[in-house]
Amino acid sequence: MEKSRSFNNRTQEIDSQSSWNADLGLSTSDRRMAFSRQASFQQSHQDPPPQTPIPLFSSHELKKPFLSRTVSSIDIPPSDKYFGEGDKFSIFRSLRYGNRQMKRLFLMISLNVAYSTVEMAIGLFTGRVGLVSDAFHLTFGCGLLTFSVFAMAISRKKPDLVYTYGYKRLEVLSAFTNALFLLFMSFSLAVEALHAFIQDESEHKHYLIVSAVTNLLVNLIGVWFFRNYARVNLAYRIAEDMNYHSVCLHVLADSIRSAGLILASWFLSLGVKNAEVVCVGLVSVAVFMLVMPLFKTTGGILLQMAPPRIPSSALTKCWRQITSREDVTEVSQARFWELVPGHVVGSISLQVKRGVDDRPVLEYVHGLYHDLGIQDLTVQIDHDLS
Repeated sequence: MEKSRSFNNRTQEIDSQSSWNADLGLSTSDRRMAFSRQASFQQSHQDPPPQTPIPLFSSHELKKPFLSRTVSSIDIPPSDKYFGEGDKFSIFRSLRYGNRQMKRLFLMISLNVAYSTVEMAIGLFTGRVGLVSDAFHLTFGCGLLTFSVFAMAISRKKPDLVYTYGYKRLEVLSAFTNALFLLFMSFSLAVEALHAFIQDESEHKHYLIVSAVTNLLVNLIGVWFFRNYARVNLAYRIAEDMNYHSVCLHVLADSIRSAGLILASWFLSLGVKNAEVVCVGLVSVAVFMLVMPLFKTTGGILLQMAPPRIPSSALTKCWRQITSREDVTEVSQARFWELVPGHVVGSISLQVKRGVDDRPVLEYVHGLYHDLGIQDLTVQIDHDLS
């Protein structure tokens, strides 16, 4: 009776799995979904060992039975209702219920938009190209800051069937975009300093100083808002820290640029030669040094570079410890990367001797890499058939 009841339960599991595959447009014989089924470790010793990839669960799932039969190797929900069907994304609702930093950023964008609009109107009315050019620069910067707000808001969405890892990496992309814009600003300031060195500095337009002073006051408000992130090498605990840091560097770079123009005008009024060249050149170098660490960090995450917080020597040591086991014949395709700051993902492929129980190997490998700070690890085990 126990055997037939077990067979009936297994039949029901297969029927439910087949109906779910049909909803996704897959047939029951489709090999693309073959990896989502796991063989039970309670099968008889006469059955062949499992050959499918078996993931290791993250630290918050350790309380569940290890390699439970009822858990799919890829946690794909059966329907969109799991993620709250009908829950439409709204940036205004996110701003309303968001944290204080998000509301401050929205206020900062509003001030910059109002100022750039007034500056462009004055420039068009008086025919001064310098004011119009500066207004376009501020408008483009406001667009990037708006993208930062959008990234902060949408990153709160839960994972779905399309973005199975969630939307947190959008904040990394936003920080990378801000860093790229600031590097372009540094390059344009260097070109401006070179142009001032070649041309006569007497053509310096003093009406831009009023614009620079006003822009400095507006940006100092933003620096005060995000003063906790006003450091070059900031330790990013979460992706949100990286985004806020890029915003802080954005307003800080604009403040340094305005301060440099004010100092250059003051030194020129005192009769100091090449004052604009020196001040603008120093601002260009300062902006480059401020932004380059953020640019390298965000670029490394987007390119799925090995996590910098985990030394390569530690990963090599784990490799050697796994290889030294008698039941392991080969270790290959060990890949580790940082999905977002504070979340490390990895995968590794093992080949073990034929007939060896997989459970001790999986527990050993999981323990090694979990101690290094790797949250999500997927292990594929193949048995040596030779």
